[in-house]
Amino acid sequence: MPSPKVEQLLRELHATLTLRKRPEDVAQLIQDLYAAQHAVLDTATEAALAKSTEHSLRNTWHGYTSMLEDFARPVGAQRQLARATDLFTKLPELPAGAGDDPAQIEAVIRRAGEEICRGYGQNDFGVDRLNRSERDEAGLGGMSKRQYNKRFRLLRRMEAKLARLIHEQRRRRVTITGKGALAHALPYELFASDPDTAAFIAYVTARGYMRSIFTNGRQRQVYDEVADALFQRLRAHPDRTCWYAVAHVQSTTEVLSWLSDQDLTRLLVRWNGFLREIADLLEDAWSRCPLERDTMIVRRGHDSSTWNQAAQAWNIARAHWFALLTELGRNEFLDRVCLGKVPRLMAADVAYWHRMSGGGLHPDTYVWAELPLPWEVLRGEKECPRSLVEAACVRHGVDPIAGAWTAPRKAVEAVAFRRTPELVHGVAVADPLMASALRSAGVFSGRNKNTAAQEWI
Repeated sequence: MPSPKVEQLLRELHATLTLRKRPEDVAQLIQDLYAAQHAVLDTATEAALAKSTEHSLRNTWHGYTSMLEDFARPVGAQRQLARATDLFTKLPELPAGAGDDPAQIEAVIRRAGEEICRGYGQNDFGVDRLNRSERDEAGLGGMSKRQYNKRFRLLRRMEAKLARLIHEQRRRRVTITGKGALAHALPYELFASDPDTAAFIAYVTARGYMRSIFTNGRQRQVYDEVADALFQRLRAHPDRTCWYAVAHVQSTTEVLSWLSDQDLTRLLVRWNGFLREIADLLEDAWSRCPLERDTMIVRRGHDSSTWNQAAQAWNIARAHWFALLTELGRNEFLDRVCLGKVPRLMAADVAYWHRMSGGGLHPDTYVWAELPLPWEVLRGEKECPRSLVEAACVRHGVDPIAGAWTAPRKAVEAVAFRRTPELVHGVAVADPLMASALRSAGVFSGRNKNTAAQEWI
């Protein structure tokens, strides 16, 4: 049984799996956890943690970051529920978090609808409303037309709000999964079953949650020397490590080799369901404004935010899916269904930057353009066997195995730790206070700055 201090630190680390804490601050919590356990750290782990925590907010003079430490959360229906409670007399008392729970919101809409004889989904103001004689027949004769209309309109708005809330919650879940795989879904008991496991998962997840930098090169790699030092502790005590929990964030051959076929199948089923959910988001964004598959450059009307979030999540889910199928020895399935990667949309200025610096479109873009769309493959409308993907890769000079088109990603080497930069719309700024001022002034946002901001700059 852990001590109260260790329990508190483990819960704080678990909470970071759904937040966007800087890796340095997560490393500080890990250092505190080991200190509370009086653990004897090896030299490599102690040095790596010390190097990282040197830049934690606790150890900097200002103790401040200009960047939000959470993913954007959808606005709930608290205001609408409060109004419904005022207008409908038979609604039960609602708990504090009801406005963020779609199931409870829907239950309120249905219960309130019964008071005015309105069925769920009856939103047509011209057809579904009751006229005077129908209201009298339904026992609503004591309610004026104005009061009835007010309640009808509220329920119609609440259904629209519920649809938006479900969509935004889904997008947030997709965004988090695209950054940190299934870390956010780990229950506390599984996460905290081994402190070394918890430390590794929390740090790697924090690294995955880092924001993208505006660049025409590669983004920063997740697996750094701190993550590697923490992973070496798992290797040193494999029987104590909760490898099933680790596999939620890292699906290398080494990690998956410790799992039973039952655990591998459980993860595969989970990722398979998630791939279908992402495919729906991709199809929805595509149907609203089809993309230029040959270039993947953003044009007017494209929902680039939704597409890029879904594309990143798709590629993460696909990588885990490939690794699990391979570990289970189901390569014959990949011979028949070999899902392709989905590229992100690129801004025109970044594409121009690539060309000016001697680059061009990534070869993966050309491969993607030749393959069936992912949702068509998942629904069985079109076939995408491994042979089709390999042929497309050969035509465009892409190695299908090294490029992870037909095989799982290879394990990467650890990179050197670098402190997390303060970003203003993707541009690195040295000082967090300056970053706050630049963000307030609208710098790097692509929007017109007001006169006062221009004078300040």
